[in-house]
Formats: sequence, structure tokens, C-alpha cells
Amino acid sequence: MEFLKDFQKRMKSVGRYAVLMNNSFQKITWKQYGIETIDEQVNMIFTVLMFIMEESLKEENCTIDDVAAFIGEVNDTYYKHSYTFEDVAGLAEFIVNVILSNSGSAMYFKGYNYEKKEYQNSNISYIGNRIVYLDNGVRRTSYYLTEDGYNMMLSTMEMENNLKLTVHEMLFRLHLEKADYGRAVNDIKNVFDQIRIQSQKTQEAMRRIRQNALSYSVEEYKEIVEENIKIIELTREKFKVHREVVEEKVKEFEEQNMDVHTLENINEENVENLRIIEGYLNKSLDEHQKILGEHFDLKSLYDRELENYSNMTMVQRFHLRTELYDKVLEDASMLEHIHKFLMPLILKKPDKIYNPEKAFEFQKRLRKREDSDEGSQELGFDAEELRREREEKARIKLGKYEKSLGLILRKLVEKGKISLKQLKENISEEELEELIPNLEIFREIMIEFLTEQTIEIEVLKKEKIKYLHEETTSFQLNEMLLNILEERKLTYIKKIYAMRAKEEEKVCFDNVKSENGEYRNIRCSNVELWYE
Repeated sequence: MEFLKDFQKRMKSVGRYAVLMNNSFQKITWKQYGIETIDEQVNMIFTVLMFIMEESLKEENCTIDDVAAFIGEVNDTYYKHSYTFEDVAGLAEFIVNVILSNSGSAMYFKGYNYEKKEYQNSNISYIGNRIVYLDNGVRRTSYYLTEDGYNMMLSTMEMENNLKLTVHEMLFRLHLEKADYGRAVNDIKNVFDQIRIQSQKTQEAMRRIRQNALSYSVEEYKEIVEENIKIIELTREKFKVHREVVEEKVKEFEEQNMDVHTLENINEENVENLRIIEGYLNKSLDEHQKILGEHFDLKSLYDRELENYSNMTMVQRFHLRTELYDKVLEDASMLEHIHKFLMPLILKKPDKIYNPEKAFEFQKRLRKREDSDEGSQELGFDAEELRREREEKARIKLGKYEKSLGLILRKLVEKGKISLKQLKENISEEELEELIPNLEIFREIMIEFLTEQTIEIEVLKKEKIKYLHEETTSFQLNEMLLNILEERKLTYIKKIYAMRAKEEEKVCFDNVKSENGEYRNIRCSNVELWYE
């Protein structure tokens, strides 16, 4: 139950929102100002709080008249309620003095203290007030944000996940250096939680992609990939150093002349905290390895699912409600023919009784013969030769990828910016065969370009240096692109961009050969490429 330590402090943070919402939701006064929904209430309250915070930070007076003038300006520009001057003044008075100040009564929220086994009251205060004298000597009340108000408003603007991890890691390092091991334990727990959350986010992204890859936008994919890369870069080396430091400190305590059980209480607690820290560092490094594997799994899955969807573009689809239900509701007589629609869904293929093709298949032995003379068999082929043939076919296919990509880069360097339409119009028949060796290769290259959208060459070089890549016979756009640029000494290219052209015109290629030898006419989007 160690994770419930200081639970009441968390509950005070929750209580800031709970008390505020409770003050607002029970009031029917909102309807007098045309504010009917909870959404409108919350947006208006936090809009006023933002204004008070801005005035507080500038150390300027913020009276009810100032709040009313601000609400009137916001309403005239955005909400468009038909408020009079009295309505605006009344709404400002209601929000500030009734909702935020609770009509002058103190506000409390009970948080359970699991260490003391009792509830503890936490005082909540969003705004304070003080008496000020304006330039004309008039005595007025000015409002400002309290510490609770600042904490609540600042917590509504969340930091990026990778920034949270950096902040928690920095606090952990500082507390470790100051030998404040109790706080360091909380910091390393927060670090581990952030890494675990990132791992779960990656798993959730993979689940959504499996359900429907088109519902997962390129922006979301790019964001989670960048977060994964930043976490991978941050955690491994730094955490190894932290672990070495912790191990040294544990060793220092344990090498003292006294036995651990006879140490002073503070030393014994320090040793225990250091061991907890060491455990969390080890678990964080394990999560790092998990995220590293999930990062590559996510990329592979997203590419594969997009390719599968591209293969289904020729499948005709229809909307069941508009094409069936609505038409039946318009004309009930069409129900006479509904069996034509439902029959394919009900009938199944007949069971196979005998398949003549099975008679000509090679008959495999189901059970090994118990014959002592049958110790070995001579195969009719060489397994090593078969492997070499497969590798040779894979290298030939990879060479076709390289020629096609090399042609695209050559034309890109010549023009600075090209499109598929321009390529088709300005290349010879021989170059066209080089560009499209077959339908599957050309389609995979275009899908990879559109998936990446922005390819940073410097980042690819750093990844190549930092990570050990196994030699593979499968197509990898980034790896092949980097190799071609280095071979042709095109070091001045820093970034390559790819996106669909804005015009709706399709590009048509006739008599394109597929891998199985069929010739097809293909129509595809006009893709534009350029570089910096």
C-alpha cells in the first residue's frame, strides 16, 4: 500500500475542481443569462479565471467592473448573447462572488489520509480580495488569484509527455545529489509511470490501427513516433549512470563497520530507499527495451495496414442505411425483392465431397515407417542451393526497387520539384520500365513516401550510426534512400518532402505488369516530391 502515501495531497488537487463544479452545477441562476449547459458554465468560469490570473500576474487592479467589461467584450465577440449592461454586471457578480468565493463562506474538501486512517479537511480558495483606492480616490475591492487558483489554472495546461519525463528525471537527479532519497523515490516512480504510460499509448495506437488504419491520422502517428524516439534517447544512457551512482551509494552504506540492522534509523531508511530506487531504475530500463521493440512493431504494422487498404481501393462499398433502409422506407413494395439482397448472406458454399486435384498431389506419409533399414533418405534437391536461389531472387527484386528509387531521385535533383504527372510526360519508354518494374514495387515506394511525408537525411544518418542494422533483403525506404544519396554524393540534400498534389486529376499508366505477369491500367493520385 506504499502507493497510497500522501494520498490526501492528491485529493486536494482533485478537490479544487470538485468544489468548483459543485458550486456551479447546483445554481439555476445561469439560466437567467442564457447559459443552459454544463459546458457553457465551465467555459465561462475558466474564461473569467484566466482574466483574473492575467491581471494578477501584471499586478494590476481587477475590480468587478473590470470583470464585467471583460465578460461583455468576450460575449460581443464570441458568445453573442443579448446582454444588457445590467446583465453583464450581474453575471460578473455571480461568477466572482457566488461561484468562485462561495458567497464568502470557507470551502473544504475531505481527502482520506491512509497513514492516519482518517479524513482530513483541505481548505480550497480560488481568489482573494483586497481594498484598493482608484485614481479618483474611490474605494473598491480588487480580486487576485490565490495559490490554489494558480495551481489549478497552471495544471489545466498540460506539458508534453517527453517534457514531463525530462522534468521528473531532472528532479530525481537533483534529489539524488542532495541525498534526499525519500523524494528521489517519488521522482523515480513518476519517471517509471511516464515510461509505462508511453508503452501503453503505443499499444493503444497499434490496437486502433488494427481496427481501422484510416482512423489513425498521420499527425497522431508522427507524434507518438517522435515521443518514442525521445524517450528511447533519454532513458537508456542516463538511467545506466543513475543506476551506477545508486549502486555506489548502497555499497558505501553497506561497507560501514556496523551491520545494516544496527545502523541508525536514518541510514537504514536511506539504504531501503536506495534499493527501491535501484529496482525502479531496472524496471525503467526494461520498459525502455519494450518501447524500443514496440516502436518498430508500430511502424511495421502501420505500413502494412496502409498497404492493405491501398489494395482494397477497387472494392465497391455502399452504405447500408442509405442504400437499403432509406429506400425501403420510401417504397415498402421493395420488400418483395429483399430476398435477393439477403440470400448471399445466408447461403454458404456446398461441402466438398471429392476434390480431383487431390489425386495428383504428392502423397505425404502420415506416420513414420517402423523399418530399421530406413535410417536416412536421399533428397531430390539441395537445400543450400534452394536457399541461394531464394536470396538471389530477393536481391534481384531489391535491385529493381533501387533502380526505380534512383530514377526518381535523379529526376528530383534535375528539376528541384517533380510530380508523377511530370515524370510520366518527360521520361522515355526505357526509363518508364525502370520507374515501374512492376505494379507492386511502384506502389510500395509511393506508399512509403506518402507515409513518411518528411524525410530528414541528418536524422537518418544519426540513426544509422547509433543503431546496429541487420542486413535485410526487404525494402526499407529510408535505408535505401540514404545509400543512394551517399553513393551519388548528394550530401547537399537535407530534407525530402512528399505529398499528394492539390489538384484532383489522376495520373494514368497503361499496360503495367504485375508480379504474377498480368498487365493492368492503373490510376493513382498525383504525388509531388521536392527537397531542401
